[in-house]
Formats: sequence, structure tokens, C-alpha cells
Amino acid sequence: MEFVKISPEQKRQFDDEGYLIMREAIDSDAVSALIEAGDRLIASDRELNRQRRPGGLYDGFRNCVSMDDAFLPLITNPKVFSIVAQLLSPYLSLLTSHLIYRAPDPPGASGQARIPGWHRDHYMSMRDLGDQHIPRHSLKVAYYLTDLSQPQTGVTMMAAGSNQLKEPIDIPEGQVDPATMVEPLLNPGDAVFFENRTWHAGAANLSDRIRKAVMIGYSYDWITPTDYRQQAPALVEKLSPIQRYLVGEPVDDNPNFDFTGGANPIDDWCVANGYQYRPQQSKDHVLAAGEPSKPSM
Repeated sequence: MEFVKISPEQKRQFDDEGYLIMREAIDSDAVSALIEAGDRLIASDRELNRQRRPGGLYDGFRNCVSMDDAFLPLITNPKVFSIVAQLLSPYLSLLTSHLIYRAPDPPGASGQARIPGWHRDHYMSMRDLGDQHIPRHSLKVAYYLTDLSQPQTGVTMMAAGSNQLKEPIDIPEGQVDPATMVEPLLNPGDAVFFENRTWHAGAANLSDRIRKAVMIGYSYDWITPTDYRQQAPALVEKLSPIQRYLVGEPVDDNPNFDFTGGANPIDDWCVANGYQYRPQQSKDHVLAAGEPSKPSM
């Protein structure tokens, strides 16, 4: 599997601004296959793991990788996944997979709607730790499948640098967005990486088409996934060793306790491609007092 090394500029932007844009993260064939799969799900009467919002503007499914094989390649898309491992760590789990369709706003809409509104991800950790203490522990890769090359077409907006805030984001009185708002302009197949602390919101969609996207979330492997507890055996049988590790399935038959968590094919893959992970003891990476860090290979 191809390994793409992160550039110093990409690393700086993600650390400083909390997001990163990757052009042509997937090709046109993949975009078409994902749209076909997404359209089938949205047109279905399936309700399990469906996520709608009032008003009919927002529809989608959580744990979509379990619903159609077209989504499975996104889990370990090499061009993207190697960057994820370098931004977070090779000790990863699949946190979420989320198909999201955002319909156009009604005629005459003001363009001020934000669906969803400005927020940080992973409610559970925000609930328990709050803005002041939350570390970087996860990130999402949002793959966009439709043309978002013009403003107000439903893209996910980012607040640049908000990943460094220790308090809720400030939205000036009378405004709907923070001063640091960025509205990425994207083509089908482009992707945006953003971390859990980056404040973001859904832009208005004043176009005449549905905005279609798939978001794949990753976290440290000791964080519980948000939209599944255990994937179905029929799905696990289709997965590669790296994908099995990502969904919490064993990848070896070692019966002994190992404080590192055991065999990790993601770390093996990184090492084979010249990347050696070293935990960063900083504001973004927290080690429990008295616990040994995971050793480098």
C-alpha cells in the first residue's frame, strides 16, 4: 500500500490552523461509486443509524462502511491514510463513518443557516473535559463528492486556528460566523482533514443541488468508536489486517498481555516506509502519569 509522506507545510498548517485540504484525494471513478452507493441508501427506507434533521435539509447514515462495500476503500485510502497516521499516530481506530447529504435551502433563504451550527467534535470528551482541557485525540477526513467550487453550496466551514482555543469560540454580535471562518472551495474528490478541536459548521446551500459527502473519522485506538461497538462478522471477513485493526479486531493470536496493545500492522507499515512514530508529550498528546509511552520500532 502506497505511503505518502506529509510535507512540513502540511504539518504546520494542520497544527496551527486545525485543518488541511487535499486535492484529488479520490478519483472520478471512486466519486461515482460513492454517489451511487449514497443515493441508494438515501432513497431506501432504512432507519437504523439514519441521522436526519428537522426541515428535510439534512439526511445521512452513521457507520456507512457497514452498509455498502463502496465505502470500504475509504478506510485505508493510501493517499489519505498515511497522512492520518503521521498527523495523529499509527495507533488508530475507526471512530466513525458518516454519509451526509445536505439539500438546497428553500427559495428565498438568506444564506445565514448553519446546519449543523458551530461546534467541536466528539461530544463525550467535550462533556467530560471541556474547552480548556481537551487535547487533540481524533480527526476526520471529509470527502466531498459534488461541486463545491462556489460559495454557499453547503461545504463544511472551518474556523482557522480554533483548534488552539481554550474557551468557546467567539461569534461577534449580529454575526453567524466567527471572524476566522474559512469556506473551502472544492471539486468532487477533494477532501478536508480537520481535528476534533477545530470549530466547524455547515454552510448554507443556495445552489440547486444536494451536497454529498462522506466523513471518515479516526481516533487513538483506546477511544471507543461513536457509531458502532463491534462490526458484523460478515464485514470483518472482507477487511485487510490494517482494516481489522482499525475496527478493533485481533490481528494475531498472541494470548499474552502486552501493554503496547499488541501487534499493530499500521505501525509496521509506517516503519517499513521510513516513518517512526514517537509520542509527543505536549498539549496535544497526553500520557498518564506513571505509564510508559509506547516504544518506537
